[in-house]
Amino acid sequence: MNDPLYLTGQFLLAMPGMSDPRFDHAVIAMCAHDAQGALGIGIGAQIEDLGLHEILDQFDINIGTAPDAPVHFGGPVEPGRGFVLHSNDWGGQDTIDVAGRWSLSGTIDILRAIAEGRGPSRWSVSLGYAGWGAGQLDSEMTRHGWFNTFSTPDLIYDVAADHRWNTAFSSAGIDPRLLASSAGQA
Repeated sequence: MNDPLYLTGQFLLAMPGMSDPRFDHAVIAMCAHDAQGALGIGIGAQIEDLGLHEILDQFDINIGTAPDAPVHFGGPVEPGRGFVLHSNDWGGQDTIDVAGRWSLSGTIDILRAIAEGRGPSRWSVSLGYAGWGAGQLDSEMTRHGWFNTFSTPDLIYDVAADHRWNTAFSSAGIDPRLLASSAGQA
């Protein structure tokens, strides 16, 4: 029996023509994928008119030294719940190491640390997540819709959100302009 392909620590890219418009040009940093299911945080689209300062204000956290960084659409599941993808040089009460490539935190302590200038050196804030039940993503990966790639964590921090999709495909040696919007039939 073949072992399933687990994507933790990789990036999942939506293929052109994906039937779910919420994932158009999606770039998802996969944070967990095992026999129980999968969880990823979207980093390919920013939420219009929402910045970190507004999030900090909502929690009555003094803005301190935090830049008013954009907030990303993390996915359609629990869109009011926040997550921070960040470098491995900081850890809090719920921080999860993601395959040694980056970390994921989802509690208010990381927001306080960022505002106070004692947080991780690199970070990205998202609201919501993409989630799949047991075997769901594995099944989806056998059909047209998703492409997984290894890219450096710099994709999260150093590439503008609206360029991440193209950059991730390019880093895999694929010209995204040449991708078909549907799968072929044999």
